[in-house]
Amino acid sequence: MKKTYFGTDGIRGKVGQFPVTAEFILKLGWAVGRVLAKGHGSHVLIGKDTRISGYMFESALQAGLSAAGVDIRLLGPMPTPAIAYLTRTFHARAGIVISASHNPYYDNGIKFFSAQGTKLPDEVELAIEAALAEPMETVDSAHLGKAERILDAGGRYIEFCKSTIPNSVELNGLKVVVDCANGATYRIAPSVFQELGAQVISTGVKPDGLNINANCGSIHPEQVQQLVLEHQADVGIALDGDGDRVVMVDSKGELLDGDELIYIIARHRANRAELGGIVVGTVMSNLGLEHALTEIGLQLKRAAVGDRHVLEVLRKGGWILGGESSGHIICLEHTTTGDGIIAALQILAAMVQTGRSLHDIKQGMRKYPQHMINIATVDGKNVIAHPQVKRAVIDAENALANKGRVLLRPSGTEPLVRVMVEGIDAAQVKQVALQIADVVTAATVDGVS
Repeated sequence: MKKTYFGTDGIRGKVGQFPVTAEFILKLGWAVGRVLAKGHGSHVLIGKDTRISGYMFESALQAGLSAAGVDIRLLGPMPTPAIAYLTRTFHARAGIVISASHNPYYDNGIKFFSAQGTKLPDEVELAIEAALAEPMETVDSAHLGKAERILDAGGRYIEFCKSTIPNSVELNGLKVVVDCANGATYRIAPSVFQELGAQVISTGVKPDGLNINANCGSIHPEQVQQLVLEHQADVGIALDGDGDRVVMVDSKGELLDGDELIYIIARHRANRAELGGIVVGTVMSNLGLEHALTEIGLQLKRAAVGDRHVLEVLRKGGWILGGESSGHIICLEHTTTGDGIIAALQILAAMVQTGRSLHDIKQGMRKYPQHMINIATVDGKNVIAHPQVKRAVIDAENALANKGRVLLRPSGTEPLVRVMVEGIDAAQVKQVALQIADVVTAATVDGVS
């Protein structure tokens, strides 16, 4: 069955436009209570980022869950991965995150974690949607859910983050710039690094409900790059609004994306044979990562785009490290979802244990030039299957030989086909991408879509 409301990562949209309305979120809370939290004594955690609409949706979810007879534990502003962790440790039936991640303040969304701290499977999301179609009924007053606020949630998560690196690793002497994107990590992230001994220069730690992700954080790392150079810092860490992704900056002001961070973690752990020979990326992971991993005896397995799909491949294969170019990095021996703070700690631990700078330990991976073109179409799958398009892809792959790759995929969120080409020669990559894009556009105009 096709889902009506749930996208690749919960429900998300512009505040005030259906389904991101107070009325719908009230009903959603009730439906979630019906599906996920049946039984006496069950409870659900609710956390949020710092955008202003979080107050409204927190109250709406609370009312809906209470009407379904479910107790609520309120966490307040809390990183998405913290909610996944706390859902497990509190033995909650589910964790609910009110966040639109890296989107601007005027967007918001709801995403869910199971009792195991993982994203909900499709069948559960479909069950919630089925409950949404039913009339909302309130349980007897004696059985209404109660709410309480968890006051030490932040401290619990800080201690957990610190526990993910060896006790012998101290950050004393490291000067670290941390950009919290005026989001959910604004209190937690600086504390984690300070308590481990680092000298922390914080930015993006004054949320006002409207400035989340605004010219800051992992989407706009220019501020961190500038501050690293100004303060002659050893490293910069840029998180997004809900803390599940990270990019970093070395002492020379050079930016490292998720692929480069995954490589550093993999190479450091490969020395201790912890990875089982496999690192999981996505179809968008840079070919340079694949080749660099091969050189150190590891294989890259590619999943569909989305940390949810990365997690599925990790769990099925029994592997522990995976992620995306965007900075969603999963260290599965520690956590069940992308976690920007924990990923950054693994990088800092590698620096301390090797006695080398971030600029030095990133050497060994060369990112290949990549060119992407988006083409509007309402039926991407049929366009990609068109004989002329398939022929163009084969020709392109032959031209690139084993020094590049081609990827065509329909967008999961927009009526687009994404044409991506990468290889060693930037000029050739761009030319090949334009050639394929012309064929895709012609197929679209011919009425395929």
